[in-house]
Amino acid sequence: MKLWIIAVGHKMPAWVESGYMEYARRMPREAEIKLVELKPEKRAANTSVERIMEVERDRILTALPANARRIMLDERGANWTTVRLAQELKTWQHDGRDVAFVIGGADGLHPDVKREADQLLQLSALTLPHGMVRVLLAEQLYRAVTINQGHPYHRE
Repeated sequence: MKLWIIAVGHKMPAWVESGYMEYARRMPREAEIKLVELKPEKRAANTSVERIMEVERDRILTALPANARRIMLDERGANWTTVRLAQELKTWQHDGRDVAFVIGGADGLHPDVKREADQLLQLSALTLPHGMVRVLLAEQLYRAVTINQGHPYHRE
């Protein structure tokens, strides 16, 4: 199973790339993380937020791997613990499908993208920069895998 992170945003600061790569490289082969960066739509005075979200919607839907479980990160999504994420990850591994986590642009996810979700997931009730979300998601996926492997990385 591959874990995909589909993220609107590119040209991230070095600390984002470094943080993300730290956890991505630790992942075992059976839960490899692949990052797909999507260029955000340019903001211009004559471009509406709705139009920007439509363009980003199309980019996201095109980038989603075929037949992957779709987990959309959204502030109104389910609020799981890390242990719950680990449990879900274990279940997903048994169904044999890849899992795609989607991080929207500055304006969030278009409603059409949310309708395509198998699950809406809230990573935090706090407002976080998109680059930090990438790092935090990669870390939590790594932590979930280590919980399932019985490693002492997670402490309760």
